[in-house]
Amino acid sequence: MTQPTHGDKPSKKEHVLEATERIEAPTGGPGRGPMGGGMVGQKAMDFGPSAKRMMRRMSPDKVPALFVVGITVASVALMSVGPRILGHATDLVFNGYIGRQFPAGTPESALPDAVQGQDVVPGAGVDFGAVGRTLLVVLAIYALASLLGWLAGYVLNGVVQRTVRRMRQDVEDKINRLPLGYFDRSPRGELLSRVTNDIDNVSTTLQQTMSQLLTSLMTVVAVLAMMLWISPLLALVALVSVPVSLLVTRAIMKRSQSQFVAQWRRTGKLNAHIEETFSGHSLVKVFGRQDAVQEEFDRQNAELYDVSFRAQFVSGLIMPSMMFIGNLNYVVVAVIGALRVASGSLTLGEVQAFVQYTRQFTQPLTTVASMVNLLQSGVASAERVFELLDADEEVSEVTSYDGAKGPVRGEVAFEHVSFSYTEQPLITDLSLVARPGQTVAIVGPTGAGKTTLVNLVMRFYEIDAGRITIDGTDITDLPRSVLRGRIGMVLQDTWLFEGTIRDNIAYGRPGATDEQVLEAARATYVDRFVHSLPDGYDTVVDEEGSNLSAGERQLVTIARAFLTDPALLILDEATSSVDTRTELLLQHAMAALRSDRTSFVIAHRLSTIRDADLILVMEDGAIVEQGTHTELLAADGAYARLYQAQFAATG
Repeated sequence: MTQPTHGDKPSKKEHVLEATERIEAPTGGPGRGPMGGGMVGQKAMDFGPSAKRMMRRMSPDKVPALFVVGITVASVALMSVGPRILGHATDLVFNGYIGRQFPAGTPESALPDAVQGQDVVPGAGVDFGAVGRTLLVVLAIYALASLLGWLAGYVLNGVVQRTVRRMRQDVEDKINRLPLGYFDRSPRGELLSRVTNDIDNVSTTLQQTMSQLLTSLMTVVAVLAMMLWISPLLALVALVSVPVSLLVTRAIMKRSQSQFVAQWRRTGKLNAHIEETFSGHSLVKVFGRQDAVQEEFDRQNAELYDVSFRAQFVSGLIMPSMMFIGNLNYVVVAVIGALRVASGSLTLGEVQAFVQYTRQFTQPLTTVASMVNLLQSGVASAERVFELLDADEEVSEVTSYDGAKGPVRGEVAFEHVSFSYTEQPLITDLSLVARPGQTVAIVGPTGAGKTTLVNLVMRFYEIDAGRITIDGTDITDLPRSVLRGRIGMVLQDTWLFEGTIRDNIAYGRPGATDEQVLEAARATYVDRFVHSLPDGYDTVVDEEGSNLSAGERQLVTIARAFLTDPALLILDEATSSVDTRTELLLQHAMAALRSDRTSFVIAHRLSTIRDADLILVMEDGAIVEQGTHTELLAADGAYARLYQAQFAATG
């Protein structure tokens, strides 16, 4: 295949679009043109399953992930021990200060009840050496914990980036396996938004939340264990805040998730509108639709603003709610802890450590709450990517093909072929045979099924009944790459990529030599205008080919087809963009190109197919007439009416 195609012309895609509107866009289907837009897949998945599916995509990096878990456990354990040791330092200072208030030798029974049973030595004072050693131990513990935390983040970042890279690769592979009908019903900007914006958002979410989430969950477990060790009663008081926090978070998340899904869908819709209007900017100007396009942009931009504001506002309520609950919990723990110190049940250092643990216990919950909006946004984007990955693919390739080609003669036969885009049949029980070397022209009114016919030969769509054979072999028995490798196609809509003219000509045959490229260029008259360009064949064209005229772009695509030397040639209004003189030159080039190979020529200008070996006249998906130009004019039927209508003004 020499050039990508986008299926039938817009008038024929109405069948697909109507079906899409009914099935996938209940509130308004995809639009087309400068005022269009549209979405694919309106139903949102659930947060939980989508998040789990995202985590499963990390399974190839299971070993690094387990390593991250291990060093995170070690880091969190060290961080959790720190406050307990600091509490011991506080006890050393407190006990030394209290001991200095009493003469040496004072019996323990003479000490206040709050310090009885503690390590208070009357007259001893503060042991600053022991305090210093304790603080050094704490410093070493915190330094090691921080180092392990940095290492965990570094390894986890690699896991996340490799996961996103695989996702991008899976999306790219999926796009290559999707049928043409998927792209017919998907606005280009919407598809680009899924492939770029949504995957970038998933990457950002994973990178910013995975490490913090893992650390926060480990911290909650470790801190809870330390709190139970110090005081089960205070731990029970602190735990009361957990179910309250979960209930508040769940209630807010339930309201905000749908808003994040809507936010990214609106983003895709706005991108589709922008891409449409930018690509059709000249038409917007010609028809004076700037104000209408601006109004549509303002409307969609306002809708995106509204859903984005609601999503961020609702999810933003989680953080202050968690802080409020955490502060209430802190006050209760401080009051009860003070009473326990006064009764002698706990030391001051233990209460200090417990208060720190309370902060450490609520901080991870608050951190998770603050990331909820980012998590919801990322999962909403992941849902949209998964919708693309779950889309129905082309019919599976054959697996038993042995690679044997043999001589390709180019005989194409349609045997009782039926096809429809929707439930409404388009082609019914069609049979025809194109002999090797014949030029078969297909004519008819718009929407008759002309382009559909050649798309079926290319297996861009699968037929509903019957079969199509090339040299007696059913095309479904050939891998698509082999089938399309035998076919050259030149479309009415030219497609060039950013690169040199030489590279664009050699696109369908990467191993072609410079001499072969030049031969194809000379045969198709590309050589006539290339030498007037600044760098000749090394002139770089952009993806729109804006530095070439429409006719020159078409000549390059014809040269591309010439270079591939295909067994079967498909020309879909290939000369419609060139001037009359160039068209005459191209007719000679096409005659040489079509020699000894079967050619299908779709034409609206009947003057270009007078010399065709066989002319097929199609109406409503059926062949109503066939024969040569002379025979069909003599029959005075549908072809004669088309011919007379086209040339009446010049007759």
